[in-house]
Amino acid sequence: MGRAAAHQATSAARFSDPTALALLSEESRQRVLSFRAGQLPKDWRGRLRHEHLKRLAQMMVARTVAIDDAVREAKAPQLVILGAGLDGRAWRMAELADVLVYEVDHPDSQHVKRERAACLQSLARELRFVPVDFTRDRLGDALAAAGHDPALPTTWIWEGVVMYLERADIAATLGALRARSAPGSRLVVTYHSPALALWLGALLVRRLGEPFRSNFSPAEFRALLAQHGFEVLQDESLPELGPRIFADPAQRRGLMKHSRVATAAVA
Repeated sequence: MGRAAAHQATSAARFSDPTALALLSEESRQRVLSFRAGQLPKDWRGRLRHEHLKRLAQMMVARTVAIDDAVREAKAPQLVILGAGLDGRAWRMAELADVLVYEVDHPDSQHVKRERAACLQSLARELRFVPVDFTRDRLGDALAAAGHDPALPTTWIWEGVVMYLERADIAATLGALRARSAPGSRLVVTYHSPALALWLGALLVRRLGEPFRSNFSPAEFRALLAQHGFEVLQDESLPELGPRIFADPAQRRGLMKHSRVATAAVA
């Protein structure tokens, strides 16, 4: 919803996501269309949702541009998107024309995604869906079965997932990624650092059934990645990224300091 709300409505010249609206449910699509039309709800709950979507759009623009830039810079022949959700990169990034893209997600989520994406044209050389139920499937085995080549460089995108996982699960996934990362591979990952705003946000998402389970200081996260063979190249908060992304200073306000994007290479 954040990406759909920001499409063609942001001062970030490098942001565009024409796929986001098509990937939404009908209810969410209508909420975004009302937002883009400038229709301010009259009830206080509606106004809170409106303000939340405004801030969500700003956050998603910053995060999306930072990750897209890292993918372009890496120029790897394989791209693996972990917990792909409603990610639209395979349908909107022309730079993936020579890239084999793997989308990893729970089978149920992936089924919904594929139905909604049927109206879109992939821009990737090839797009492969990798259904993984982490309660019973091994990530490495699923990728191998889908044809992922561990001898070729891979860009791994791990966006909007780490904060919902226990530290042991994060470490296990990093181990699986490193085992399939050839020299030249990159990991682009978002995570949360400790902050009061994060604690307040955690109360809300817990009520929605998606509790935050982990946060790291930049030093802690750098050490964790190093333990699994990844060297941090860049690690910035969204406010640090903002001036390079938004031309309008007003659109940088409200970017959450605890939300961070890190890029790491195989050590």
